[in-house]
Amino acid sequence: MAEHEAGVAPGRLEEGRLLKELEAIHRTRHETLLYGSADALRTHTQRMAELEEEYLRRHPQRAPTAGRTREGARARTSGG
Repeated sequence: MAEHEAGVAPGRLEEGRLLKELEAIHRTRHETLLYGSADALRTHTQRMAELEEEYLRRHPQRAPTAGRTREGARARTSGG
């Protein structure tokens, strides 16, 4: 995606800016899904994927919270 279309390439963003972009795109996702045009949703989806992929590339060893895993979800629903 060209920089003028959707902002700076994720790999060129410094860490704080990457996190701010991720927060903003997740905050606007629901509204874009409900009210955006097909093109807007496609662009939003592509940009979100690019930002998320860059975050995961930078943080491959991130530790998910126990409650956010399948095992943790099963424990919540089974009461244990």
